[in-house]
Amino acid sequence: MSAHSKTPSPKRPTDRAETDGLTTAELFDLFGDEYTRRVYEAVAEQPRSGRDVAEAADVSRPTAYRRLNDLRDAGLVRTEMTICEDGHHRDRFEAVATSLSLSLGEGGMDALVSVAD
Repeated sequence: MSAHSKTPSPKRPTDRAETDGLTTAELFDLFGDEYTRRVYEAVAEQPRSGRDVAEAADVSRPTAYRRLNDLRDAGLVRTEMTICEDGHHRDRFEAVATSLSLSLGEGGMDALVSVAD
């Protein structure tokens, strides 16, 4: 199940983060998971294959791919198909968010994610 499939209805406009329709709560839920943070940090350092992400984040491959899919669905990671010298193809994952800013105030929490074009 995707980390952001539980979509709470927004109570005010500031509940929406500036990503592909994710709410601030959904971003907190997504990055509240330690494995998601480790996987995101791995692809934020440099683009990597799923296998390399699992190794760099010290998680199993199924865990890495689940988190990568969640991050891709959230618009924070993009995938590019690469062809190896041996003819096999492999997905390469890279982070597209350039910054994530969270703020707390009397009106609640706000999140702003800047995404590279």
